[in-house]
Amino acid sequence: MTKPDPINPEYYKNSNARCTCGRSIECIDVARNWGFSLGNVLKYLWRHKQKDGLEALKKAQWYLYDYVQAWEKSNDRT
Repeated sequence: MTKPDPINPEYYKNSNARCTCGRSIECIDVARNWGFSLGNVLKYLWRHKQKDGLEALKKAQWYLYDYVQAWEKSNDRT
């Protein structure tokens, strides 16, 4: 029996999302290009059903709020 990997569990690798080439698209493929806060928003939304549901959604909400606050304070709103 294979021991579960606590660093890269199976639900990190079981996305139904597919590239037009047929390759599976995983959360990290997108999140790594969105920066820290927005990447975390995506991560928590993407995996909330495999994790702790409402708590993960609240974490996504927190990171989105954090991003909005920083964006509003920034001079570069592009």
